[in-house]
Formats: sequence, structure tokens, C-alpha cells
Amino acid sequence: MIDLSTLTAYIAVVLGFVFIPGPATLLTVARATSSGTKVGIATGAGIAAGDVVHTIMAMVGISAIIATSAALFSIVKYIGAAYLVYLGIRAIIEKTPANPAAGALAISAGKAFRQAILTEVLNPKTALFFLAFLPQFVRAENGSVMLQLTILGVIFVTLGLLSTVVFAVSAGRLGTFLRRNPRVLKWQGKIVGGIYCALGVRLALQQR
Repeated sequence: MIDLSTLTAYIAVVLGFVFIPGPATLLTVARATSSGTKVGIATGAGIAAGDVVHTIMAMVGISAIIATSAALFSIVKYIGAAYLVYLGIRAIIEKTPANPAAGALAISAGKAFRQAILTEVLNPKTALFFLAFLPQFVRAENGSVMLQLTILGVIFVTLGLLSTVVFAVSAGRLGTFLRRNPRVLKWQGKIVGGIYCALGVRLALQQR
């Protein structure tokens, strides 16, 4: 079992990571603002599910393969970047409802959840982060390494989900207010799409 001092230090560091706005936060806020709190929370849950995948990958060593293979890293990176740009372009060209009272969501919660999983899983930087970050808090004298990695991963995913829910609720309320303005409604898809495209370009330009 992980000792209390190591666990306390880990939680403090993770809280700093998850509550500092980053790509996951931007995706969640963009979805919550344009499509409502429920969709924002679904996006956050999808990101958390993607982080579960990365935790498993770190545990079984797949992330290490990505870390040592420049070609594989680039392939995963560009697939992820292309997917983000694709989502961004779709959001930009899709027509928004002319009547803000219609209440139509730009995207369903289920679809937002699935897209968020793919977006997170296809980010090799996240895979490398888990590979480099989690082992720093593993101590051989504390018992099973796999169990320690599992506990650390679960804590990271839980705190990450908590942070995205907080951002989603806040952005969802703001989005409800903004969507009452037809002019804002007209441009919200283009703004969300621009955020996705920017994140895609950012991912494509990142180095290992």
C-alpha cells in the first residue's frame, strides 16, 4: 500500500495539474458552453475514460513502446490531431438553430462522451505523461507495483473528472445565458470549432 506521505504529495501535485486549464478543460468548457452542462459533463467523463485507458497502457508497457518509437509516436499524434481538426471543421460548418428557444443540442451527451474518449486516447503526450509521472510515486517497498499504479491512476482519473465537472457546470450556466442571444448562438459553433482546430494544430506541432 502507498504510504501516507507519498499519497498526500501525489494528490497535491495532481490537484495542481487538473485545476490548471489545459486541453481537457478547453474541450469540456467548449462543449458545455455550446451544448449544455450535461454534454460538458459527458465530455469530462469521456476524458476520464480515456485516462483510464492511458493508466492501463502505462501499467502494461504500451506507453513505453510509444515513447521509444518516433514513428509510432508521430502516427498516433497526427491521427489525434487530424481527428480534432475534423471535429472543429464539422462544428464550424454545421448550421445552428435559428431559434434559441428551440433547445436543440449541438451534440448529444453520448456522442460527446465517445468523441472525448477518442480525443484523449489519441493524444500520445498524455500517454507519455502517465508513463513518466505515475512511476515517480511508486515505491518498491510499498508492495505490488501494479497495485500502486492502479491506485495512482484511479486517483488521477477521479480528481480529473471532478475538475472537469466543476468547469462543465460553470460553463454550462454561462452557455445557457449566452444561448439566449441569437447572435451568440450563430457564432458559438464557429468558436467551438476554432478551439478544436487550434488544439489539433497544437497537438500536431508538439514534440516528444
